[in-house]
Amino acid sequence: MANIILIIVTSAALLLFFNWLMGHKKGNIIIDLEERHFNRNEYVAAIHSKLEGEGREVSYESNSLFLIDGKKYLFIERNVNVGGVPVQRTILQPVK
Repeated sequence: MANIILIIVTSAALLLFFNWLMGHKKGNIIIDLEERHFNRNEYVAAIHSKLEGEGREVSYESNSLFLIDGKKYLFIERNVNVGGVPVQRTILQPVK
């Protein structure tokens, strides 16, 4: 019985950690671009274009900071395997 409870608690903790690592948090903006960007300037331009296409007011400040609809966001890049295919995930996290 104790083993089952330990397995359930461990599984729940791992799921929460994975969700946190992938950027699923209230207030975050998550973008998965179809094309991989290795050049930082091209990557920032792609994020800028994607957000403007969604009707947002966007500017890149510097040092991984975006100004989106009047709020500052920190730009975090993650590489994620989705179905065995690596995807470049962009997490824009609000700065307080």
